[in-house]
Amino acid sequence: FISNLSLSLAVLLKHPERETEHFARIKVPISDGRWISLEDGTGFVPIEQIIAHNASELFRGMEVTGVYPFRITRNADLKRDEEVADDLIALISEELRERRFAPIVRLEVQCGIPEEIKELLTRELSLDPTDVYEWDGDLDLVSVTQFANMNFPEFQTSFWDPVVPKCLLHEGEAKDRENIFEILRKGDVLVHHPYESFAASVLRFIDEAAHDPDVIAIKQTLYRTSDESPVVKALLRAAEKGKQVAVLVEVKARFDEKNNIEWGAKLEQHGVHVTYGLVGLKTHAKTTLVVRSEKGELKTYCHIGTGNYHPSTAKLYTDFGLLTASADLGHDLVNLFHYLTGYAPEQHYRKLLVAPKEMRKTFIELIQNEVRIQEQSGNGRIVAKMNALDDISIIKELYKASEAGVQIELHIRGHCRLRPGLLRFSENITVISVIGRFLEHSRIYYFGNDGSPRVFMGSADWQRRNLEDRVEVIVEIEQQALKDRMIRTLEFTSADTASAWELGADGTYRLRKAVDSNGIYGVQQLLMERARQRSDREDQPWDL
Repeated sequence: FISNLSLSLAVLLKHPERETEHFARIKVPISDGRWISLEDGTGFVPIEQIIAHNASELFRGMEVTGVYPFRITRNADLKRDEEVADDLIALISEELRERRFAPIVRLEVQCGIPEEIKELLTRELSLDPTDVYEWDGDLDLVSVTQFANMNFPEFQTSFWDPVVPKCLLHEGEAKDRENIFEILRKGDVLVHHPYESFAASVLRFIDEAAHDPDVIAIKQTLYRTSDESPVVKALLRAAEKGKQVAVLVEVKARFDEKNNIEWGAKLEQHGVHVTYGLVGLKTHAKTTLVVRSEKGELKTYCHIGTGNYHPSTAKLYTDFGLLTASADLGHDLVNLFHYLTGYAPEQHYRKLLVAPKEMRKTFIELIQNEVRIQEQSGNGRIVAKMNALDDISIIKELYKASEAGVQIELHIRGHCRLRPGLLRFSENITVISVIGRFLEHSRIYYFGNDGSPRVFMGSADWQRRNLEDRVEVIVEIEQQALKDRMIRTLEFTSADTASAWELGADGTYRLRKAVDSNGIYGVQQLLMERARQRSDREDQPWDL
């Protein structure tokens, strides 16, 4: 048995007397770390090299003629029939056990491995030659992350401490200082992580809701969170104080299934109403609803975001979040949670776009509207920022829009099935991918709308799985100052000439470079500096 992603050594042996050849496999032990520090402190060596160098000690009496590292990947996407499952938790738990023995889908070897060894591994692992990948270098780059936290300041970026938005700063420790609900009644708050603090905004919102005696209910979707999650701890405190707490814990979140099952069980033990997802759908929406009693009436407060409720990744991923007291959005989240935590699939929404119900249809209508505007006024424009693009229906509409002359800018960090720059089909489309110190994770959609722009943000990419197989939420940003801020973020990204890679019609990415690079740096560095400046100013707190 070979574990998924475990590192192994293929050892070729020869009997010195019989001249027969033999094959052996050594599993590389990395439970105590893979990299071994040299005694003189000058560097590190991977443990597999030490084992390979001393392999003759393991096979005494045999001649070691070669030692070659390899690694296998097992399929993590196992089929499940949720329609006939009596217990979703039991189904997922069984899948986790089966995943250890799932079919092998990839073999990784280093360049230079003898052809006979490669063929032997391919045959014995029941793979095709197309499943074999040769690498000129290390097979397990994940392990080198331990060097990132070592004390080598000359190779490290400076520490970034997210700023607290001015409107959320505590004015001393006076008892009469505003709580977050009073702040939100004055206007919506848009936060941009990791430039602005997750702890001082989103986590504060949940934590104050847990402690506030006027809050009667908290509802949340939980897709991924940290091991010692302060978000979950706040929800537990709320339940202990007698508040109605309902959480949808998505147990089908890839590679977080075990963690989410454990959190769900702990929440249930403390009296939280836990739902473990919907049959046939993953709940990927990032939403929190707080219901508060104010002067005898119920008032709703909401958070809708592009990223997970995960304090650690909030320091590494770029995400937007909207905190609001909008009655319409509160109404919509109430209906959404009726759908998620009850048996009420037929819901209607005033403002939110919710997948899989009408999100794709609405986005297609917005794209087609830009085509009409282009034909009438000549100023159709679309700017969309997402993690990946693969939805065929959306791509076809973007091609049609480009043919009509609509100017389209796509900021896509990951894979993109659309080909830009093709004569007639996509010559009005540009695609860039920003690679920087933070992982670009936010989803923003801009439509020019003939000079009255409409801007949306939320959890969904333009991928088939997001639009058909998941519960996703997109919200339109309507307050002008917040809308302008998001538009400027898109403009800064479009103008990046230091960390943006542009996709060509031939499918290759090329790093953009300014003709004069003096003073030019990437969008992330620009947003960090502007966040610092904004935190030092007393006026115009919403100006990016």
